[in-house]
Amino acid sequence: MRGLVVLVTLACFATAQPQALIDYLERRLLAIEDRISLWHEQTTRYASELRELKQQMVSQLETLDKEKEALRMNLDGVGTRVDRVERELDYLETQNGAQPCVDVDDKLIEQQVTLVKEKQKAKYSKLSDCSDMISSIKAMKILKRVGGPKGVWSKDTGRGSGKVYIFNDFARSLGLSLAKTVKLPSAWKGTGHVVYNNHAYYINQVDEITVVKYDMKNHSVTDSAVFPVQDHVPVYSLTPETVMDLAVDEEGLWAIYSTRQNDRHISLAKMDANSLDIEQMWDTNCPRENAEAAFIICGTLYVVYNTKQPGRSHVQCVFDVNDMVTNEEAPQVYFPKRYGAHSSLKYNPQEQLLYAWDDGYQILYKLIMKKKLEI
Repeated sequence: MRGLVVLVTLACFATAQPQALIDYLERRLLAIEDRISLWHEQTTRYASELRELKQQMVSQLETLDKEKEALRMNLDGVGTRVDRVERELDYLETQNGAQPCVDVDDKLIEQQVTLVKEKQKAKYSKLSDCSDMISSIKAMKILKRVGGPKGVWSKDTGRGSGKVYIFNDFARSLGLSLAKTVKLPSAWKGTGHVVYNNHAYYINQVDEITVVKYDMKNHSVTDSAVFPVQDHVPVYSLTPETVMDLAVDEEGLWAIYSTRQNDRHISLAKMDANSLDIEQMWDTNCPRENAEAAFIICGTLYVVYNTKQPGRSHVQCVFDVNDMVTNEEAPQVYFPKRYGAHSSLKYNPQEQLLYAWDDGYQILYKLIMKKKLEI
């Protein structure tokens, strides 16, 4: 009986041991499956998060590229504005120089007066071989009416440009829908302005008369200079708003002006168009009284006076800087009958035309020329 009990116990033990092992292995397999499932879920989530992160990074990089381009453009704009401000400051410094802290030396004043007198006495050196003068006016063409009664219009007198430039208050004028407005950095005064070699030369007056040279292409002030004459008076008695009249001919840039010291007559100065320096000065015998405008051709000043007949005027005084023509020898040149009086006359040496402003009308005069030596 004892031997039988032992045998049954061993048999039960032998049967229970493989079952426990199987159960253990099953639990391990289930645990491994759970971990594999967890790893799969985590891998899937990580992959999804990486894709989202990649998309966010790509979007942020695109945004940074756009912001970088916008910043570059803004920096370029700031650089341009800084350059413009620097040019304006340079111009303002020329207009508002430092005030002297001591009295001006009398010797310096004497030197300036002597220099002006020397420029008035010196013989003029011609820059061209031009010897033409007006014989008569061939034709008159009235183009249109733009602006007020006082103004100036002309082409670029130094180039073959087809552009027409107008100085006038034409804010309410018709016929200028295609015109482009150029805003000058300082106020201009009168009708004595010209456009020469892509630069506008205009008159600014606050306390002193200043000639300003403005680059029409770069829209900046190239140079400016205070005209070295004091006590200015209007150069033409019939056009009192014109304190100085700039003109261009075959020789270059000129300034027509008058002073209180010689207020009965008109004076003339030759200017360097590049530096605005005064090269030479003359006191003419042409009176200011009843003068309405003037122009220059080949170094000869023609002053136009209003006659007693309405709308009629003629060249009554001629002054030649080369002494080739006297006022007595010059032919009498009469303008055709018009509306009022000339507020400006601008000669174009390229076309040999006079651009006239007459009571708001823009008029062209075709000139007939002759040689000075033929007189």
